[in-house]
Formats: sequence, C-alpha cells, structure tokens
Amino acid sequence: MRLHELKPRPGAKKNRKRLGRGSGSGRGTTAGRGHKGQKSRSGGGVRLGFEGGQTPLYRRLPKRGFKNIFADSYSTVNVEDLNRFTSGTEITPELLLQEGMVARQSRVKILGDGELKNSLTVRAHRFSKAAVVKIEAAGGQVEVL
Repeated sequence: MRLHELKPRPGAKKNRKRLGRGSGSGRGTTAGRGHKGQKSRSGGGVRLGFEGGQTPLYRRLPKRGFKNIFADSYSTVNVEDLNRFTSGTEITPELLLQEGMVARQSRVKILGDGELKNSLTVRAHRFSKAAVVKIEAAGGQVEVL
C-alpha cells in the first residue's frame, strides 16, 4: 500500500445534513425545527441559564463571601522540609523556588511543623513563632525580608 492509495474507512466520513433544500430532501419546509415557537424562528432561542421565566438558579442562590484584591498570598514551607539542606546553607525564597518547594515567585512563610536538624540561615517574608523557636534552637538564624 502506498500513501496515495490510502482512503478513509467506509462510513467514516458522513455528509452534513443540508437543511431547508426542498421537500424532496427530507429536511425541507421546517428544516427540522418543528412548527412555530421561539426556537423555530431565526435568531430564536433563549440565553444560557434561562429557565423559562422562573427565577434562574444563579439568582436563587445567596451571594457569599468576599475576595480581598489587596491581600498578600504566601507560599508556606514547614521547618521539617528544610532538612534537605546541609548545615550553614543560606535559604532564600529564590532557592526554595529553584528547589521546587514553592510553586511561583511569591512571598514565603515558614511554619513550625516538624523538627529541624541542621543549622541554617533562613530568609523569608514571614515566620510563625514556633518556626523561629525551632530554627534558633537548631543553631540557625532567622531574617525577615
């Protein structure tokens, strides 16, 4: 078999229905739209979410919550996750991003979950009180950016 001899499988290509092309076509007169009514007319039909005049769902549900557009978002890292670094390492948000510990270039908050075994200098935008205690207890330093 050669490239020019290839053909689609029988029945794989189906012709589209040509609507409104005479009564002999099988789709003439009303062209499959039925008789009268909003959906039979050109430009007819209802908008998305319309429920026939009944109050639509998006209006029946209560408004909820508030999104503060000025809020700072923080990526969090636990103290136990910092054990992968050797003692004396200076940890910055850029290093955490490079290591894949934070998803994107954002503010970083260090949380105090777990135990720290290595002495590290940690630079971040925020620290929990427990994280500060654990880092300093391991002989490290904390610097707020």
